[in-house]
Amino acid sequence: MYEFLIISYLIIAIVIIGLVLIQRGKGADMGSSFGAGASATLFGSSGSGNFLTRATTILGILFFVISILLSNLGSKPSVTSSNEFNFIDDVVPATTQSNEDNTVPVTAPLVQPVQQNSTSDIPE
Repeated sequence: MYEFLIISYLIIAIVIIGLVLIQRGKGADMGSSFGAGASATLFGSSGSGNFLTRATTILGILFFVISILLSNLGSKPSVTSSNEFNFIDDVVPATTQSNEDNTVPVTAPLVQPVQQNSTSDIPE
């Protein structure tokens, strides 16, 4: 189901890009840029849309619906049926090693020999 939604989501996105690139804008006429009579409908109400605008609208709605579905499916934790945790009570518990004599081991401090390198200003 998830794979089908992803594939359809990508196909719809590509088709929307193609449809938007094919369509002409409202002000694409040459006369509208020079103040001819066609520019009156540039910001006004236009008639019913043609096939390309209707298809773009429907595909845009599908795009958003599928994106909401994919986000909901992706946010749910996936349930895996693994036999790894079925026998968790049968595992032997870990034991700790106790210190019987309560003595702290004494270690001598480490002293590193100092090396004199007079040719370099970089400390080692």
